Amino acid sequence: MSEDRAMGAKVWLFLALLAFAAFIQGFATIPPFDRDESRYVQASHQMLETGDFIDIRFQDEARHKKPVGIYWMQAATVHLLTGGEDTGPVWMYRLPSLVGAVAAVLLTGWVGLALFGPGAATLAAMMMATCVILGVEARMAKTDAVQLACILGCFGVLARAYLRPNRALPLSTALLFWGALGIGVLVKGVILMVVGTAILALWLIDREVWWLRRLRPALGLPLFLAIILPWLIAIAIATKGAFFGTAVGHEFLGKAATGQENHAGPPGYFLATFWLSFWPWAPVVFLSLPLVWARRHEVAVRFCLAWIIPTWVIHEMVVTKLPHYTLPVLPALALLAAALVINKGRPALARGWVWAATGMTVIVSIAFAGAIIGFPVQLMGQVQVGSVLAAVAILAVAGLTVWLIRSARGDAAAYAMLGTVIAYIGIFAMALPNLTPMWLSPQVKQVFDENKPCPGSILATGGYNEPSMVFLVGTQTRLGGGELVAAHLLSDPTCAIGMVTTGREEEAFHAALRTAGREPLLVSELSGFNYSRGKKAVLHFYTLSDRVIGP
Repeated sequence: MSEDRAMGAKVWLFLALLAFAAFIQGFATIPPFDRDESRYVQASHQMLETGDFIDIRFQDEARHKKPVGIYWMQAATVHLLTGGEDTGPVWMYRLPSLVGAVAAVLLTGWVGLALFGPGAATLAAMMMATCVILGVEARMAKTDAVQLACILGCFGVLARAYLRPNRALPLSTALLFWGALGIGVLVKGVILMVVGTAILALWLIDREVWWLRRLRPALGLPLFLAIILPWLIAIAIATKGAFFGTAVGHEFLGKAATGQENHAGPPGYFLATFWLSFWPWAPVVFLSLPLVWARRHEVAVRFCLAWIIPTWVIHEMVVTKLPHYTLPVLPALALLAAALVINKGRPALARGWVWAATGMTVIVSIAFAGAIIGFPVQLMGQVQVGSVLAAVAILAVAGLTVWLIRSARGDAAAYAMLGTVIAYIGIFAMALPNLTPMWLSPQVKQVFDENKPCPGSILATGGYNEPSMVFLVGTQTRLGGGELVAAHLLSDPTCAIGMVTTGREEEAFHAALRTAGREPLLVSELSGFNYSRGKKAVLHFYTLSDRVIGP
């Protein structure tokens, strides 16, 4: 398309390299995160291990919260890169997310070309490449980065259909919409809500949807159904319909009504967390609000508002809240903010708006830098070089952002982006991988490998039962409490090994063995920080002693 050539191949290459540079830091060195990422990678590993690519399971538990798309992508990646092995390092499982995040950056530019032109499109794509939340999702083997790429594929086509009523969409462009929609549904069904509510909002504003015919539904809908129906039918048969009851009833409706897994939040949660999740560009978005209001009748701005408002409001109303839930609307916000910087005729901003943006920039950046310095000190009792580098870069970016919001200069934005990449080097490549006390599961695997009595020994655990440990140690790892660990040792006195956390679980473990007249042998100890529970943990490893305790 002519608009794509307007940016030039060098610009597209630059955006891809910028995104890769921002996302690759720590990509292969950060251990698997608990709990969501590790559940995803373990379920994908089990697909390769069992050869069952229809049902989704974590050990023996059905995992019917999300469709199969991301698991297939992860399993296929590992299979290809390992030459047919059933597992690989966690970075292999993260590759679909990395590809999805880089694609999302490029697709932000593609959407922006249709809405605001190459200048705003390029700047918005650069903002997405360097914002916090997409960088986090790019490094995690989950659904959200891939889902964002699918959503942007849909909105890129919708923008062209909506804004250009007198230009026919090429068949390939129209089919891109249906293909992205189908893949998105297989990855995470929320794409239907984001795209559907945007179309509904545009219909309510315009009172017409004739432009949707340009998507060629007669050809596109069969493609969409061909993508989603085979697996939906297969999982319905395999689970006797249980998948849909869990995915819709528990996962979707349950999140709307209750705060699942201690992730409840009040209305306004996303407005508050936005300042960090879209750091360092949130102040620029804030300053774009008067521009948006002044240009609310323009078709491109109206399109972005229809994209943003329904999804944002729905998520604020849902009880369960996590910062990444509003990721699908961030490209639209980035485009509006980029239009502020690029647009030379923007309305004058009230002094209060500028001071508010400046104040929030300073407050959030100081808090961010303080946390980056303070957490390693609290955890390990020492300052990390990576944390210092990151904190200095964060404060420098804060200064550059203040310069940007007061001058709207493009070079200030460019320097700020460079500063964010340096900050991410400090955080993700240097600091996080070296926070040894919080990465307990890799240490558990090491102790298990060094102390297991037999090559085929199985570990049973009581207290520390994180999914990352199952992924690293093995699918056969038994999770439970102290009594389960005792029973495991008694069932295989020669080869079994167990691990319990000190306190209640260890007491239950010893009590169960005393009742059986046996005595455990302590073989190793670990201590660290269980970040999933927000508390320190001491882990004791036991085998069964030859000594028998008499009555």
